[in-house]
Amino acid sequence: MNTPANHPASTPAGASASVAGFAAANLSRATGAGLDPHEYLRVTGELADLDHWGEAFMRAARAHLARAERAAGAISAGEHFRTAARWFHVATLGPGPDGALAAAEADAAMGRALDLLEPGARRIEGPNFTGWLRGPAAAPATVVVVPGLDSGKEEFHDLIDALLRRGMAVFAMDGPGQGVRAATTTVRADYHQVIGQVADALGVAEVGLVGLSLGGYYVAESAAREPRVAAAVTVSGPFRLRWDDLPHPVRDLLSRRAGGEAAARRFAGQVDLSALAPRITCPLLVVDGGQDVIPGVTDGESLARLARHGQYVRVPHGDHLLGNARPDWLPAAADWMSAALTKPAPPAPPR
Repeated sequence: MNTPANHPASTPAGASASVAGFAAANLSRATGAGLDPHEYLRVTGELADLDHWGEAFMRAARAHLARAERAAGAISAGEHFRTAARWFHVATLGPGPDGALAAAEADAAMGRALDLLEPGARRIEGPNFTGWLRGPAAAPATVVVVPGLDSGKEEFHDLIDALLRRGMAVFAMDGPGQGVRAATTTVRADYHQVIGQVADALGVAEVGLVGLSLGGYYVAESAAREPRVAAAVTVSGPFRLRWDDLPHPVRDLLSRRAGGEAAARRFAGQVDLSALAPRITCPLLVVDGGQDVIPGVTDGESLARLARHGQYVRVPHGDHLLGNARPDWLPAAADWMSAALTKPAPPAPPR
């Protein structure tokens, strides 16, 4: 999941309280996605109704597009396009009909940013995914960043930058029901099929995977079933989902991304790593936040315990996605992935 457990409902009687609660719940996530916190507080502070979230954030994004068009240099223009992509992405988090348009705008703005800032970046698409491959052509390893239920390839810039700084190539993707693909596809539990397509398209013998929120399940499922996964990291990923206990906003969102409530219920029933976790033989790092408690979502401790080479990191003060605790896990996780992909894996312990 990427939607916080205390996602407030939008009601006419409590509109201002709803906006304030939703904005506060998403602050660490928005800043983790690269939004300036002062601008975020200004934009959300002017909102009177949560139903106008998407409109307000797209207006802020378009202001950055205008700055890009006026910029005197390519670097400044590219930075404004990249900032616009982040604002368009966070516009998708609110209710209302703007999600598909905002996701498409985020995708386009990020493409314009990379054209200016990283002309070597490659757009790669397949039947079930869209993404950008960044980093050196001769990188010793490739890491695929997998988003969650309502996230996309434009969100996790700090993580991607940390991996790039360590010399790895990074493929940030939208899969079924995610980002720019959400308008035309629905979520699927057999995500290893998608990762297999990605590995084929990248032309690599092995990949590392980092999955965030529901992407953590996707990564663990793929690590159990796709032999080219050489190392995996999950961040705030679910071990198991219980549909009847999930908060209503999460159920509503999952229903939209699955194509209806019945499909969402079936999908949630498939999100269970009990049988798959022991099949994960590659190095696995599982990161959870101690303050990340969502009804109906079992955290990753069991995943780390059952996997053959699982390691577990719990940051007591971390929230969902640990956006309020990045120094406590992100640099170490990037170092861990770099080492896992460039050093031989330890022998499997006797079973």
